[in-house]
Amino acid sequence: MPLTFPTQNTLQQLFVARSPWSQQQLPPLEATQSSYRARKDLFPAWSAADDVKSKASQLSNEAQKEFQKASSLAQAKAGKIELYSAKYYAACTLGGLLACGVTHTAVTPLDLVKCRRQVDSKMYKGNFEAWGKISRAEGFRGIYTGWSPTFFGYSAQGAFKYGGYEFFKKFYSDLAGEEMAYRNKTSLYLAASASAEFIADIALCPFEAVKVRMQTTIPPFASGTLAGISAITGKEGTAGLYKGLYPLWGRQIPYTMMKFASFETIVEAIYDYLPGQKSDYSKGAQTGVSFAGGYLAGILCAIVSHPADVMVSKLNANRQSGEAFGAAMGRIYKDIGFAGLWNGLPVRIVMIGTLTGLQWMIYDSFKIFMGLPTTGASGPPPSKKPEMP
Repeated sequence: MPLTFPTQNTLQQLFVARSPWSQQQLPPLEATQSSYRARKDLFPAWSAADDVKSKASQLSNEAQKEFQKASSLAQAKAGKIELYSAKYYAACTLGGLLACGVTHTAVTPLDLVKCRRQVDSKMYKGNFEAWGKISRAEGFRGIYTGWSPTFFGYSAQGAFKYGGYEFFKKFYSDLAGEEMAYRNKTSLYLAASASAEFIADIALCPFEAVKVRMQTTIPPFASGTLAGISAITGKEGTAGLYKGLYPLWGRQIPYTMMKFASFETIVEAIYDYLPGQKSDYSKGAQTGVSFAGGYLAGILCAIVSHPADVMVSKLNANRQSGEAFGAAMGRIYKDIGFAGLWNGLPVRIVMIGTLTGLQWMIYDSFKIFMGLPTTGASGPPPSKKPEMP
């Protein structure tokens, strides 16, 4: 029911504001409530969501400021980094180390289940069942079995992989010439990535042997990386650390060729689809493109390299001492068949897709941090740019 008497605000508006002796400023009146306007007191979640958005925006702005500040300090300390200089390759090597070491370690629980299911497909029905059984039997730490050799091995591999890729891409491009390299850029990406991965796997192999054995033996045969290396070399010599090198090359070289070539192609296609040029977009948007391109590339990588990944797990777990490589592969294939080569593929697609997307995002973020351009969509050489009408 409406009020019969005028309110205090109404009296002030009519009399006080009109008085020549009064200099008091009245507060603005609240907007009249419309029948079509939602009442905030009835929907408190709306205001809470607005608060969350506002706080998130403030945190994002603060994080960007801190990132820019740290980036400026790092660039000032490192000095100007010329493209394709020794400093450039060192920065790319460090970026690859961070990208691969951190991400592979983070997905250790997925990798643990994948390796065990590759060795025994009937061990677990799914990821959650596996993690539940492992945590009950071995505690929470059991879910991260093998994290130590994973971190050291894939940090070394990432350093040689990304740093080597940048080096070999420039090296082969100079051999072919600028125009020839652009016309055959996919072949260039494939050759550069294969060369880099060949070297990176030599650094990875000893740690991969320890990791796979820790994850596929229950309880784990060793408590950590050094204990695992010591146990293998004590029983089988140094050769025991490298008995999975050939299948590792068979898994990782096609994987990396697909990873780099498809990433470069996908990123170029994304920028071709978007309006404007790559340089028109912010650094944050460019790292977003890197993640999207990396995730799609990772799906293709997982499919291409999965049979070899299964064989690596089987060889490291079941290859007998002194058994020839070919004989071991033949025996394992006879046991599991063609279908067995695809055990654990759905898990690996999720793992590798996420992994590859995060790796490219971290790698390109580090390049931005050091004042370098992101990877992909470099464009044609100047002589091949189309002329404007």
